[in-house]
Amino acid sequence: MIRAVLFDLDGVMTLDETGTQSICNYICQTMGIDRGIFEREYRKYNADLLTGKIKHEDIWMNIYSAIRQETDIGILYDSFINTPINFKMLSLVKELKHNKVKVGMVTDNKADRIKSIVDYHNWESIFDGIAVSAEVGSGKDKMDIFHTIFQTLHVSSEECIFIDNKEENLVVPKELGVATLFFDYKKNDVLGLAREISEILDNRYRVV
Repeated sequence: MIRAVLFDLDGVMTLDETGTQSICNYICQTMGIDRGIFEREYRKYNADLLTGKIKHEDIWMNIYSAIRQETDIGILYDSFINTPINFKMLSLVKELKHNKVKVGMVTDNKADRIKSIVDYHNWESIFDGIAVSAEVGSGKDKMDIFHTIFQTLHVSSEECIFIDNKEENLVVPKELGVATLFFDYKKNDVLGLAREISEILDNRYRVV
């Protein structure tokens, strides 16, 4: 029996494909910085940021030195809370929770970014658990982050559905016995996704 539905953040709960895209879009548009230059410098540190080996404070001076434009780190934190949210998906999350289904988030992400987004939108009152790669130390290509959310929600892998906008992120949870669903963020067919979830739930709850 399915007891929990797990959502990816970027490209599922948000409208941009990745967090890096959201960060770069906001900073470059706000500051008038060349997108190619800024993103190239930022991506140098992305892997270590996602696994918690470094923090944004550790690299920010290096970035603005490389782009030759002094930029206060406050613009970075502004980019976090200005991430475009997929409010249709958020409504689905709330409906599932209302129907007594546990809802969780599993995301390859930076710890400070997730904290900012969760605090700003008061998502602690919505999500029953959130597993972040930077806090776990590994991403969705490993089992650790999924075991973390299972333990947090007190569910087994067979009791979960996981939704992600990248097929490669569905491989590991599927190996663990999780029911997986691919979400095409470009189409943003949340109603279709709700129907797929309902089918897996054997129509126990109407979430359409």
